[in-house]
Amino acid sequence: MAANEETKESFETALSRLEQIVGALEKGDLSLEDSLKLYEEGIGRARFCQERLEEAESKIEVLSQDARLLLDRAAKPEPSR
Repeated sequence: MAANEETKESFETALSRLEQIVGALEKGDLSLEDSLKLYEEGIGRARFCQERLEEAESKIEVLSQDARLLLDRAAKPEPSR
């Protein structure tokens, strides 16, 4: 899979294709050459999906930290003047 194709592809599309690849490989009716090509494509898509998941996890961590800070500020009473 070319790099520019990866950037245009969504996580869901890549995961769906990966599931198709696994299914085709599990059937066992492909030639060795076709199996290797699919396996290589599958590894590329698995890496792509893993990277997207790691990016999403990082974003969730940042958002959660921001939310905790906001909640902590909201929970602290304003100092009396």
